[in-house]
Amino acid sequence: MMERRGSSRKGKCAGGALVLMALGACSLLGGGGAGGWPADLGQPARLGVVEGGLAGPESVRYDPDQDVYFVTNFNTGPGNARDNNGFISRLSPDGAVLQLKFIEGGANGATLHAPKGMAIVGDTLWAADLDALRGFNRRTGALVANVDLAALGANTPNDVAQGPDGALYVTDTGLGRVYRVAGRTATIAHADTALNRPNGIAWDRYRSRFLLLPFGGKQEIHGWRPGQAAHEVVARSPAGAFDGIEVIGPDRFLVTSQNDSSVQIIAGGVGRELFPVAGRPADLGLDTRRNRIALPYVALNRVEIWQIGNRE
Repeated sequence: MMERRGSSRKGKCAGGALVLMALGACSLLGGGGAGGWPADLGQPARLGVVEGGLAGPESVRYDPDQDVYFVTNFNTGPGNARDNNGFISRLSPDGAVLQLKFIEGGANGATLHAPKGMAIVGDTLWAADLDALRGFNRRTGALVANVDLAALGANTPNDVAQGPDGALYVTDTGLGRVYRVAGRTATIAHADTALNRPNGIAWDRYRSRFLLLPFGGKQEIHGWRPGQAAHEVVARSPAGAFDGIEVIGPDRFLVTSQNDSSVQIIAGGVGRELFPVAGRPADLGLDTRRNRIALPYVALNRVEIWQIGNRE
């Protein structure tokens, strides 16, 4: 795997945490208070690799309150198998695996087949699964809710984000849908094959809209507002097979592309490669405290931590 800075190398300190070892000094990957995303994202640098038992990691979600990363894992077997062996891991921002199976299918009443995208609302960590949206206490891992999506004929629930109305919105990549989950009730909020297999979803607070990423062949990003029957193309990028998306400013998004194995920066409706990676990145997590992203790779059983610009 590539290292972006020749002056630094990766190593370990006490406890097995990933570190940067620069000029002979060993320091944990960490940081102080929250910072903004600069206009110039600079030269991204890979800080470390997390493996340690991860199995088919698909999505990362940062919890700024607890300062931890949650990682969903398919585990072994086909990604569409209802085998109840999926799990969610807890990582520290320095790369240490705090709890490999913080939430585990078949344990403590939890069902997890192949968990994918996540969202945090209050004390609940929500994860999209093959036939349901599942909620767990983000501090204890205890089961909170299972919201059935099978009754709607769900095919591939994939990513989840909260809307301004407090409801959760879930993409279905297989059917070209967006589900709305209010309380414990799911409905179809939007359905259109022109969404081209919607994968990632994020609420764009600057433009009061959802952003939807197509996993199909189209090289475009869609905008959609709840209650509207139609969506629109709001940006294009010379990649495709998009997976994860994070909004970092007005008309600025970070997206992962599995077509060309890269992280893309979208600005002003136009996308370009920010940096290449040696693998097919899935649903990225955004560490807002340190201006870092965490990239999961299902096939490589790893998560990479990258520095994007400097904290302001």
